[in-house]
Amino acid sequence: MLETGEHLGYRLVRTDTPDERLCAWIDWTFAPSWWSSDVRAGSAWYALAADGKIAGFAGFGSSDRSYHWLQAYRKRADVGIFGPYGVAKAHRKTGLGQVLLVAALCDLAEQCRWALIPAVSGERLIASYEERTEAHVADSYDYALRPARAIILASGDGSNAQAVIDDVQTGDSALDIVAVVTNHAGAHVRERAREAGIAETAIVWDRAAESRSEYDARLLQAVARYEPELILLLGWMHLLAPAFLERFPETINVHPAFLPFDPAADTVTMPDGSEIPAFRGARAPEATIAAGVAWSGASVHRVTHETDRGGILVRTPLHLGSAATLETFRERIHPIEHAVVTRAIRRWCLTM
Repeated sequence: MLETGEHLGYRLVRTDTPDERLCAWIDWTFAPSWWSSDVRAGSAWYALAADGKIAGFAGFGSSDRSYHWLQAYRKRADVGIFGPYGVAKAHRKTGLGQVLLVAALCDLAEQCRWALIPAVSGERLIASYEERTEAHVADSYDYALRPARAIILASGDGSNAQAVIDDVQTGDSALDIVAVVTNHAGAHVRERAREAGIAETAIVWDRAAESRSEYDARLLQAVARYEPELILLLGWMHLLAPAFLERFPETINVHPAFLPFDPAADTVTMPDGSEIPAFRGARAPEATIAAGVAWSGASVHRVTHETDRGGILVRTPLHLGSAATLETFRERIHPIEHAVVTRAIRRWCLTM
């Protein structure tokens, strides 16, 4: 007999509008991933443990069918999407996962004729789903990453750029990094590019010799000659002109703060339910430390004309505690930035 959440000691909650706390908990528990974005595009069941903390979730009914493997189902109103789905490590092997799975699938059964469980691979996982759902699961999806020409724009050391270059060199990324562009002649990222055999150039703004609009036009021209499909802003400390974003709409940026999904929001909810300011702008690390908050994080977002308010691709929280300094913050945020950049590029390649 299937246990219910209450019998197992959990309270189950159903929502058609997954909130920021649930999404932040997903980002924290299953980092780095874009599962929270998928959950926000549909409904969810989630479980609260006796202490009131979230223990697991199951998303369903997502309207986002942009992934390559869902192409055949983009116009299938009779097919509902199950997932993503996960249980915190401390609550696994309790039966909670089965309860959440059944709850979500039962809801889908009321809405659609068919339920699709996508992105399932590996014999063990497939067998688990078949056992739980009494259905046949076929791993017939194309997970190949779309190759793309990309340019990195960076202003300084280039540690995030190095992480991307390393992924390309090891075959973990499908990008073709055709150039690295900086706005500082002495930026270390130039040396990183040369060592990797990547073209590099410095487009420096001489404020005494040219206007801002002239510099912006020169930057656009320098980037355009490489014909990139994706622009990666990895520590790029210069606001891009509207004409640049019109020419290269596929521009994404890594930002050292945990940003809200709502671009209009000026606060963001963290995994524990607390709320902190949404630290935007070039001085986000300094503002984070000055505010004395216990949380921060890193986000990769699409770039728009409004600073750090574009759509979120991937984000991961960072728990700072109470004794963070600017130095320790930077030490701890760098590996998180590297991870979210890698996952964001992967998501972009799977949906474009």
